[in-house]
Amino acid sequence: MRRTLWLTAMACLLAVSCVGAGETIRLRFGFETPETDSQFIGADFMRKFVADQTGGQLVLQLFPNSTLGTGPDMLSQMRGGSLDIYMGGSGFFATLAGKLNILDIPFLFTTVKQIDSLLEGDFGRLMLDELDAYDMKGLAFWENGFRCLTNFRNPVKAAKDVIGLKLRLPSMPMFLEAWKILGTNPVPMPLSELYTALETKTVEGQDHPLNVTYSAKLYEVQKYISVSNHAYSPLIIAMNLKKFQSMPANVQKALLDGALAAAKHQKKFIRDNISKMLKEMGDYGCEIVPAEQMDMKSFSDGLGTKIRDIYLNQHGGDVGKAWIKKVDEWKE
Repeated sequence: MRRTLWLTAMACLLAVSCVGAGETIRLRFGFETPETDSQFIGADFMRKFVADQTGGQLVLQLFPNSTLGTGPDMLSQMRGGSLDIYMGGSGFFATLAGKLNILDIPFLFTTVKQIDSLLEGDFGRLMLDELDAYDMKGLAFWENGFRCLTNFRNPVKAAKDVIGLKLRLPSMPMFLEAWKILGTNPVPMPLSELYTALETKTVEGQDHPLNVTYSAKLYEVQKYISVSNHAYSPLIIAMNLKKFQSMPANVQKALLDGALAAAKHQKKFIRDNISKMLKEMGDYGCEIVPAEQMDMKSFSDGLGTKIRDIYLNQHGGDVGKAWIKKVDEWKE
């Protein structure tokens, strides 16, 4: 009996260790945004990169536009192993690895230089490694961008302008709490349902980075775009941990290198094209409230330290303080 169990165990180990011994490896990669978005552009770059690095051995099969479900759906699928790679907002991952909620604190970052320095360095790797405990391998941070507010009710220039606004938000606790404090009526909703909800006036507004508002054509059913830049949203690219560990070393390296190379490509695309996107949305008929006309102090004063305090209360005081201190020091 013991010999049979031993032989079975060895057979399983050999099956895993043989993965990629010349045979094609196909990995399913899902995300919510459409083919016109920077996320697809980055994913397609990564697809070509890893194929080149492995001589065609590794094939990424892309599933954009919520083909496989909502963000939380795909996160669950990836952890369970039915989906190999998932890309989504850091806030979705923070529902499991709670310390990552630090990235959802409004007004934490003000420049992309601060962000790149933090997320591309050792502290960024430390944050991604938090996912190991939840059966995920963090590959890299990509860019979602600075979030901006849109709505069809009235121009928003100050915090008083959002009171009572029925605002769609992702199912991320920090975002929901922040906008509740500011007096809006937050409505959690997946991106796949948002266009119709705005068109039918089920909700009045939403907050997304401008590139997502553009690629998902949300501006077609909105009147006002406020360049509020109230929070920076990174994306996380993660893979099922056991699947990653089962890959040969050359494939693991290709995945990590490919995710980082694609991050740079994707960020550059957004930053090179964001002004053009904003102009096109204005030309379509949206009224743009530029950043210099925004009274962002009224928003930050309205929130005070409430969101930071929630983070510190949730994450054990000393640990939370250490992470907040690290981020604040990085910005100086």
